[in-house]
Amino acid sequence: MHYENDENFFRGYEWWLMKEAKKRNPNITLIGLPWAFPGWVGRGKNWPYDFPDITASYVVSWIIGAKQYHNLDIDYVGIWNERNFDGKYIKLLRYTLDKSGLERVRIIASDNLWEPIALSLLLDQELSRTVDVIGAHYPGTTTVLEALKTQKKLWSSEDYSTFNDEVGGGCWARILNQNYVNGLMTATISWNLVASYYEELPFGRDGLMTAEEPWSGNYVVESPIWITAHTTQFTQPGWSYLQTVGHLAQGGSYVALTDGEGNLTVVIETMTHDHSVCIRPPLLPYNVTSQNATFQLKGSFASIKQLQVWRSRFEFKTKKPAFFEKLTPLKLSDASFTLQLSTDEVYTLTTIKTGQKGSYSDPPPSARFPKLYKDDFNVANPHFSEAPDFADQTGVFEYYMNLTDSGPHVFTLRQVLTQRPVTWATDADQTISVIGDYKWENLTVTCDIFMETVKTGGVYIAARVDKGGQSVRSAKGVFFWVFTDGTYKVTNDIAGQTVLAEGLSGTRAYGWHTLSLTVKGQYASGLLNGYPLWKNAVVLAPKNGWAAIGTHSFELAQFDNFAVEAE
Repeated sequence: MHYENDENFFRGYEWWLMKEAKKRNPNITLIGLPWAFPGWVGRGKNWPYDFPDITASYVVSWIIGAKQYHNLDIDYVGIWNERNFDGKYIKLLRYTLDKSGLERVRIIASDNLWEPIALSLLLDQELSRTVDVIGAHYPGTTTVLEALKTQKKLWSSEDYSTFNDEVGGGCWARILNQNYVNGLMTATISWNLVASYYEELPFGRDGLMTAEEPWSGNYVVESPIWITAHTTQFTQPGWSYLQTVGHLAQGGSYVALTDGEGNLTVVIETMTHDHSVCIRPPLLPYNVTSQNATFQLKGSFASIKQLQVWRSRFEFKTKKPAFFEKLTPLKLSDASFTLQLSTDEVYTLTTIKTGQKGSYSDPPPSARFPKLYKDDFNVANPHFSEAPDFADQTGVFEYYMNLTDSGPHVFTLRQVLTQRPVTWATDADQTISVIGDYKWENLTVTCDIFMETVKTGGVYIAARVDKGGQSVRSAKGVFFWVFTDGTYKVTNDIAGQTVLAEGLSGTRAYGWHTLSLTVKGQYASGLLNGYPLWKNAVVLAPKNGWAAIGTHSFELAQFDNFAVEAE
């Protein structure tokens, strides 16, 4: 919904991802959380609460569209990722959901810290009635007294965000257990699910697995995937934690869960401090040593005679880990069992017999991004709205069918945002989509461009772009701009502050032009429509980075026949 009258429910990859998840587990919980809002929601301000009825209507329309167009039931919805909440808006959101027949959709607040939301719920009973879950981000396995007093469900509604090597797997193992043991949180949500973005962008490889090379097809099933399985293969949403959970005598923790129908799952972890550090918050020192641990089943579980056993060993010394191995079932004597626990292990003991370690064929070998790359965007019915390999950092670049062009530019890539969004992180004043190999140094970038804003419009192609994500405002590189006022500029930064060359180009809106940028060593040159426009601009830094395309402001512009030739 880029514009107020634009209810398009087929953009992005998330619809596809949710449907694929539902195929594999129909019971999976679906949650929506705005990180940003379209600019029209804020009416020109970077704030979504001045017109709470508009914001609530936007969010509810998205939930209705999920069902209407994709048959997806959104179970929970949040407020605004890691930003301030507004009590009036939360109440209005609940009212709008109910009025739309969505009483079943629950509200999470506020996807930030425990406070001030917990105290606000205690002081405002009407607000408390609208919020079903208190969600905190990166709580460090602990909660606060006020949150407990609300008697709401407590979730770690974003956690992990840690480099997915074996220490990252250890972090995930520890917090999956201890978020409940220490903080009574009954859900822990990983950000992110799969690291499928350029590794040099912020939070590179901070996913449960890695699939960052669509050009090669390579992927890596990292240790956090198998650690996840220790819990998720043997429980489901709706299971309950038993109160008999806690810390082991020599370090580590254990939790127990049941479906209320006789099934039992116990998860044990013995992760040492240095092998389970998460990206945040800081982890205070503690000790774990090898130990024997005895568990006694009581009550309705006393009749259990056998438990299935699954084990992961990180083996940091030998560097030969063994993840999610099925061991011999454990026969219980007098409803008790004893385990010899080493450090940096995870065990699951369960009555559930359906666990399995999935197999997969060897993925294609890893490869650098192709040095010769072309995309003419000639896709009549794209599966996704975005072109492959481009990573939008500010703005939105979508496949576009140019019905007014009877020539070679019917299918193009178009920057479609005309207004700055209500942002979560600080984006750039210019739009930008990066592509390629961050290690590229010497290369030529070529692209046909079509500007759609008279007098004030402008577009660029770029090389050696060194930053993205929340740092994109300060991105350096070589940026070759042309403008609809008939000028050009070459800058060393996306903000356009360091000018390397400038002059007249004769470029205007509503005409196609071909830009070509060559960077080699400390020099850069540019062509316009095949003819030299400027040459030998001195580029001292950066030494390497991505290629990119973008616009001077939030404006409509089209790109076609993008190509890179790198050395």
